[in-house]
Amino acid sequence: MDLRTGDKIVYTNEGSTILPDRRWSDQYLPQIRAIVGPRLLVPSSLERDRNEGADLVVLTGRNVTIACRLRRHGYATRYPNQFTVRSHRDSGMATELVKIREGWGDWMLYGHEAKNKTDICPWWLLDLNVFRALLTENEARTVPDALCDEAVSNFDGTYFNAYHLDRFPANRGLIIAWRS
Repeated sequence: MDLRTGDKIVYTNEGSTILPDRRWSDQYLPQIRAIVGPRLLVPSSLERDRNEGADLVVLTGRNVTIACRLRRHGYATRYPNQFTVRSHRDSGMATELVKIREGWGDWMLYGHEAKNKTDICPWWLLDLNVFRALLTENEARTVPDALCDEAVSNFDGTYFNAYHLDRFPANRGLIIAWRS
């Protein structure tokens, strides 16, 4: 169901391998909204509340786009403090990493399905503007840091980079919020 309109979501291109994963991850949209939503609202000024009756305002005056990536239960213990981004498709279609590098997306919620298969834990809300800047700065170094491992195959024609949160500078604001 489209949570904005209440309409049923109709998936097309039934031959696509993306659809089963999208259907699976869509079941977590209420939890994703519960995690991200409070971070987009801030208390209004006293003056605004008195004049406009506004107790809360949206953090920014423009749309904030949020990428979401969920992994199934079990990966969090096998790969702690790691987030993956699809980096190559044999088909040549644009990947998440290409889109991020092109400037798309403001934040990314990266999380793991909990053991109960209804919650998301652990999760990290990442600032993609900071991520982009750190990637660019790192690539400009004479000897770049190893922020991620070599691309790994999903054995379905797609590949991902596994980034390690502990390899990024802690003082740059990559992590907006988290729950472990």
